[in-house]
Amino acid sequence: MHIHNLSENNSILNTFISEMRDTTIQRDRMRFRRNIERIGEILGYELSKTLRYHAATVETPLGQCKMDLLNNDIVLCSILRAGVPLHNGLLNYFDDAENAFISAYRHHKENPDSFEIIVEYLACPSLENKTLILADPMLATGQSMVATFEALKPFGTPKNIHLVSVIGAQEGVNYVKNNFREDTHLWIAAIDNKLSEKGYIVPGLGDAGDLAFGEKVQH
Repeated sequence: MHIHNLSENNSILNTFISEMRDTTIQRDRMRFRRNIERIGEILGYELSKTLRYHAATVETPLGQCKMDLLNNDIVLCSILRAGVPLHNGLLNYFDDAENAFISAYRHHKENPDSFEIIVEYLACPSLENKTLILADPMLATGQSMVATFEALKPFGTPKNIHLVSVIGAQEGVNYVKNNFREDTHLWIAAIDNKLSEKGYIVPGLGDAGDLAFGEKVQH
């Protein structure tokens, strides 16, 4: 797997990550969502440098201009619900992309420290020979990303796979590395050192879905 960790070089991305982590700033849900969206735009821009392009001629009011334009059939898939603002950020740059949505959540059994990933809702176009961008803001254990990809397999085999996350744990990065094709790309804004006993990223930022959209009722 090709891992692109954008935190290895200083940029304005640091500011957005810092605000998402900061307990005094992250309470502003609108700003939290906007920061995820902006990070999605940055990750999408960096990702775009590896895609296919074709030569084209554009007519301007004063003549013709030869340019290289994007030539990829992209399917952008996000994991609900925290993935929505990240999806929007990527869609701001890949506005012609087809879209897929999937719900994947942790189901805790008798032991509250253990869980399985449940996939329910899924809407997806054909993935055959296309470029799949799979977006999930938090790459904790990596199980959600792998379970999502397994659920997408009946829709065809993508030509290229790009995983996009805001913050991940090294354990989760290792897990997806071992469970995706070698030519898969991971684009991530920051990688933290560890997971808590309950599988949350440390230091992380908390529950991205709750911070973006409000706390959910537990059943």
